[in-house]
Amino acid sequence: MTRRLRYGMVGGGPGAFIGDVHRTAAELDGLARIEAGAFSSDPERSAAKGAEIGLDAERTYGSFAEMAAAEAGRPPDRRLDFVIVVTPNHLHFDVARTFLEAGFHVVCDKPLTTTVSEAETLCRIVDAGDRVFALTHNYSGYPMIKDARALVREGRLGAIRRIQLEYFQGWLSTALEESGHPQAAWRTDPARAGVAGALGDIGTHAHHLARYVTGLEVEALCGDLTAFVAGRRLEDDASLLMRWSGGVRGTMTVSQVAAGEENGLALRVFGSEGSIAWHHSDAETLWLRTPDGRARARRRGHAWISPAAAGHPGFRPVTRRGSSRGSRTCTATSSPRSGRSTRGGRRTRARSTSPRWATGRAAFTSWSGRSKAAAAVSGSMRATRHPESQPRNGGSRRDEHTTDHAVHGPVGGHAARDAGRESGRLGV
Repeated sequence: MTRRLRYGMVGGGPGAFIGDVHRTAAELDGLARIEAGAFSSDPERSAAKGAEIGLDAERTYGSFAEMAAAEAGRPPDRRLDFVIVVTPNHLHFDVARTFLEAGFHVVCDKPLTTTVSEAETLCRIVDAGDRVFALTHNYSGYPMIKDARALVREGRLGAIRRIQLEYFQGWLSTALEESGHPQAAWRTDPARAGVAGALGDIGTHAHHLARYVTGLEVEALCGDLTAFVAGRRLEDDASLLMRWSGGVRGTMTVSQVAAGEENGLALRVFGSEGSIAWHHSDAETLWLRTPDGRARARRRGHAWISPAAAGHPGFRPVTRRGSSRGSRTCTATSSPRSGRSTRGGRRTRARSTSPRWATGRAAFTSWSGRSKAAAAVSGSMRATRHPESQPRNGGSRRDEHTTDHAVHGPVGGHAARDAGRESGRLGV
């Protein structure tokens, strides 16, 4: 394709956080341009955002339904190529379904939906048509994560024994939602965020990295969920024991009340012949260690890194702090708390979704095959015909959205607990 892609956006109005991130990412390489949007359910606010970014008034809409109907009727030379969905979680299903049924490709911020039944409905819609549906689990776009995946899949670590995951943030250490902070308000509201708090917001990013790198599935887990901030309705801290396929063991610890932490995402995988370690604060480095005590720092630009990392589209070696000209990888990050960007810095906020497995007490849960609960937790459901597709139009300027719009990562599934009730397997 020689022309610039045309896209629209639903959500991301005045005061929103992730919409501008997606827009910057999509347009970073000059191959896409926003042409239309329904940025808010308030028509005036939507119009204000459209004017702010220079859209024609006739293509700024007061509702996503109005936008879908109008844009579907445009001639081919003006029709949108795809639509990005960046609304709060509870709206994802209706918006995505509307645009898929109107014939548009869709890029949806996670979670896919807040219930398993809705996720399965979207999967059926995609399977029945020819539209691409991309779900943004983005950390897998880092070149050194791709290198980690290659090392594991090539058997360099031997038999996998253990997976260690952690994700620490501190931005919700106080009752920020009570101050009117828009991001804190909806992310801690079960009606808009779903049934999961910290696990839903950031836990799935950690889980997705482990699944992406190792190819393993969660078979059982034990979870201890806590809301440390008084009055908070969703958990802000969680610790999980995890049993993965093939007898692999692991843990995952996530918190949004780890005071002083910014975006402490880390992955470690231990095998019989070696181990790897990656930390988001040094995303350009992957550590490979062997039983004899040797440790090698694998970085972009080294001749020995895997072709998957070395040849990743749009990536070139840059300095440790990065350069917006040198890479699509995150080089300007943002904090939802401050609303400020820091070029080359690490102030960032990631979002994810994952089921609320237990509340204030431990409970083991097991799954087998492709049950609804397993699909929600392990991301086994696919919402596309195009596994491993890469975005044609960019990565991102912040660490959260560096990357691949992963089309087969963890599927929404805030309501795995609901699915568990259906299957009789969830002991919470």
